[in-house]
Amino acid sequence: MIFAERMKRTGKFIASTELAVALFLVISLAAIPGTFSENRTIYSSPPFLLLLGLFGINLILCTLERFATISKPVLVLHSGVIVTLLGCILASFGFVSTVNMYEGTTVDHVYRWDRKMDVPLGADMALKKINWEFYPMPVKIGVLRGQNKEKLFELKTGQSFDFKEFRVAVGPVGFNSENLMLSIFEKGTFIGSFNTLSGSTDLPADFPYSFKLVAYKTPKLKRQWVELMLRDESGLVAEGTAEVNGPFQWRGLYFFNTQVERDPDGVPYAGIQIVQDPGRWLVFSGMVIVAVGAFMATFRRWYGFR
Repeated sequence: MIFAERMKRTGKFIASTELAVALFLVISLAAIPGTFSENRTIYSSPPFLLLLGLFGINLILCTLERFATISKPVLVLHSGVIVTLLGCILASFGFVSTVNMYEGTTVDHVYRWDRKMDVPLGADMALKKINWEFYPMPVKIGVLRGQNKEKLFELKTGQSFDFKEFRVAVGPVGFNSENLMLSIFEKGTFIGSFNTLSGSTDLPADFPYSFKLVAYKTPKLKRQWVELMLRDESGLVAEGTAEVNGPFQWRGLYFFNTQVERDPDGVPYAGIQIVQDPGRWLVFSGMVIVAVGAFMATFRRWYGFR
């Protein structure tokens, strides 16, 4: 009898609201270090997963014990939280790996942060191209004839200006703000281009003018992405583009372009992050269910949710 009574009290405590509040507070406090730092290992650590598991068990038992009296909105909210917690636990069995690559190079190993070592990717990954897109940049372009300054034009990249019988189109800005390509047209016909950084040109030898980038404002990055290609022993497996919020997917892996930087020699390289997250869709599904439950709880008086 005493044992049965203790088990009954233990069961009620595990299913109690007090334990749910305490677990939620502990989980929130434990998650703070990972929120303000780049170290995410705490979320896959056994103590943190144990807390999530206990919170899920508490919520399931609480729901079952009060099933007959819980309103539909609260029941939906509980279901969404349980699905989200299950997704978080499954996510701990995934991993995050990274690699830095130059344009035109290929790798077959990546660095796994949970194991702190390089591991095989399972295919050869080639970085075909690094792409940037910037917002239009204000520039001042000077037109020269020999050493004489003919005229100064103020405009934005992507626009053009007319000078005598010529029209000069300023190309979009690239990773190097000083490297602008000018396209020159005569009476609507393209006759050549001029590089503002190197001064190189393929204009006719008798073309009387040259150009100089007099001033510019640092451009703001609008978008950056990389073109990836994966191959195994059988040949091409998959190819596509990856960016910060638009991953390329292959065999349950998500490829993100997390950064583009320059090495000491000025050569750009891209940071690629490869993520395996088996609980991804459960987490998203759970959040949707929670949102539905919150909507039902907010408008239950008007829509009759009981």
